Amino acid sequence: MKILLIHDIGTATGGAELQMLSLRQGLRDLGHDVRLFSSLATPVNDSQLLADYSCFGTNTLLQVLSQTVNPSAYFKLRQILQEFRPDVVHVRMFMWQMSPVILTLLKDIPCIYQTAVYKAICPVGTKILPNGSACHNDPGTVCLSNGCLTPQSWAVLMVQQKLWEYWRDAFDVVVALSQGMKTKLEEAGIKPVEVVYNGVPVKEEKSPLSQIPTIVYAGRLVPEKGVDILLRAFAQTKAQVPESRLLIAGDGVEKANLETLSQNLGIADDLTWLGYLPQTEMEQHFAGAWVQVVPSQWAEPFGNVTTEAMMRGTAVIASAVGAQPEIIVEGKTGFLVPPGDISAWARNLISLLSNSQLAIAMGQNGRDRAISQFSENKRNQRFLEIYSRLQTQYVANLQLSTRLPAKN
Repeated sequence: MKILLIHDIGTATGGAELQMLSLRQGLRDLGHDVRLFSSLATPVNDSQLLADYSCFGTNTLLQVLSQTVNPSAYFKLRQILQEFRPDVVHVRMFMWQMSPVILTLLKDIPCIYQTAVYKAICPVGTKILPNGSACHNDPGTVCLSNGCLTPQSWAVLMVQQKLWEYWRDAFDVVVALSQGMKTKLEEAGIKPVEVVYNGVPVKEEKSPLSQIPTIVYAGRLVPEKGVDILLRAFAQTKAQVPESRLLIAGDGVEKANLETLSQNLGIADDLTWLGYLPQTEMEQHFAGAWVQVVPSQWAEPFGNVTTEAMMRGTAVIASAVGAQPEIIVEGKTGFLVPPGDISAWARNLISLLSNSQLAIAMGQNGRDRAISQFSENKRNQRFLEIYSRLQTQYVANLQLSTRLPAKN
């Protein structure tokens, strides 16, 4: 089968990007001709572009315009479709760089939209208001009045939203990352929606637990990730497990504030800021972790760091939001905590950090679940099933149309 993957970014610098790159390789290993089309935008300086085809992309202020109308993406995709002639097109993120204009070229090709965020129903992609609460409004003037967008960006992104709504029937099916995400999309009128979980590569079991009870966090340092909640909970945990340590991998706008908070809480000497790390290097630091934490305050569509930790064999404590309750089995592979509940976070951290056998058992249970439910192979097979079904439907419809009598 000839498959064209489309994604705004073609570097190995984010969860969605890594998923598309691993999907391409996994399907190629199964004998399919798979190619990736992305923009030239690179979120991380000096990162290598790994796409087979590329078009204009930028991280400058010009992006506000190009994500709404990107002629380069349109003309390059037209060329790819003429030359490659894919059997199916799989689009993931496209409204940050390539723009909805590419959809006009896809209406006569079997096509799926795998949405990794809520861009289809929210101009900023999160369905979260500036104060951190969930947004239950349709896109419109409310995005401006709530302060989600500036007047300049609002005007342009409302155009993008209208173009998306006008051309979205180019997609035969929408794929969500979780049941929770599917529900949100269907409530907003996006149908039909199927669920395919992100895949994680099957790896060797991790090293034994480190001698020091260690907590690890991986992710952006931004308000919605809840790292401030983690630091406050860790300060309480230290009172009961004084030898415990915390490793934080990631960077972001909140780093300086979080460093100050750690000093004020008296935990700065027990905390290591690793900064942004490539996946392989991060795994080396996390190898002996007792628990990985995911203290997000918003309903993330999935949670790659959770399944990666489970595959490693690390117990997980996560906020009970978004897809986390679908991934974690409470009390078996880890714990689910009400978001923002510092005391509950501390209690669960203490439970694991003071009981190595519990940490080991939960880690092993998590690994078993990751292999059976969240492996890359399982993800690849699910997409091949969808591709084959859409292709069969397309051929049947084409044959039917050729049999219909011509209109007078």
